[in-house]
Amino acid sequence: MLSYTEENYLKALLKLSFQNEDKPEAGTNEMAAYLGVKPATATDMLKKLKEKNLVSYQKYGKILLTDIGRKSGIAILRKHRLWETFLYEKLDFSWDEVHEVAEQLEHIQSAKLVDKLEEFLDFPEFDPHGDPIPKANGEMPVITKTLLSELKNGDVCKVAAIKDTSTLFLQYLEKLHITIGTNLSVIEVIAFDGSLNIQIEDADPRSVSMKFAESLFVQR
Repeated sequence: MLSYTEENYLKALLKLSFQNEDKPEAGTNEMAAYLGVKPATATDMLKKLKEKNLVSYQKYGKILLTDIGRKSGIAILRKHRLWETFLYEKLDFSWDEVHEVAEQLEHIQSAKLVDKLEEFLDFPEFDPHGDPIPKANGEMPVITKTLLSELKNGDVCKVAAIKDTSTLFLQYLEKLHITIGTNLSVIEVIAFDGSLNIQIEDADPRSVSMKFAESLFVQR
């Protein structure tokens, strides 16, 4: 059985591999920064994971999940995103609250409980932030999405997923009445700084920063 810390490392490596689809690997410093630990601490844990055949890793080299490590990481991610969905849909947690609680619940080991939870939720494909939920066999739904910052004048889209799931950004989106599926129209992209004038559903147009636009995934 894996420790909580080992599970957290596997999940982090899996998420980093999703961010770097062309090169599904990570460096020790990147891994440490992602988890908020010192590189030496990350190195010690990676050695333990290598001993368990969960990662492929050489000193100063790139880190790759083995097939076993990837399977374990996907199982943890599946539990996390199902719990987030349960908290959001059934217990009325806000979408900026669910992550911290799901971090605790994801370490429950009962596979039967997870399967029953998925069935109870009617087999959701995406969590409250628009991230895909792995199935029991490891498969995940795929959608075509792009960053809001990549759109041009006149483009129409809907919100597909949240790239920046920090509490402050999620609360800001809530203040703007933006959630998954919200319709957006790009009125103008400002050449000077990359900010955008957008219309949110039928509300009055408003300006958002480039940082905002780079934090939101949309579908045209």
